[in-house]
Amino acid sequence: MFSGYQPPELEDRDREHNEVPRIQGEMVSDLLHHSDTHKSMGLDGIHPMGLRELAEVLTEPLSIIYKESWRNGEVPVDWRLVNVRPICKGQKKDVGNYRSVSLTSGPKKTMKQIILSAITWHVQDNQVIRPMGL
Repeated sequence: MFSGYQPPELEDRDREHNEVPRIQGEMVSDLLHHSDTHKSMGLDGIHPMGLRELAEVLTEPLSIIYKESWRNGEVPVDWRLVNVRPICKGQKKDVGNYRSVSLTSGPKKTMKQIILSAITWHVQDNQVIRPMGL
């Protein structure tokens, strides 16, 4: 969804463990504005182009949903659904040439980027993975 895109940083990198990161509206807006419009829509029927065009309207409600999801440790039920499709890479007669592709909700993909950023900063800040040879 965000091919080659580096997400903006979360605020308050020195927060306590298990504390909800401050998910800034600017971050959500930025991620929505960088939605890959060449991707397919998920089961929710929202095309990434729609997310991009409606980013200003969707930023605040999605920020609220993301914060509550982080606090509760749950995502909306609709975001747990996925449409898995087989994609052929070669001769259609050979079943070994098919791979599965998951079509998920655009807002879910945005939330995934936020969570990935939080995990990445946690790993970096706490030096969870140390350079080899040290």
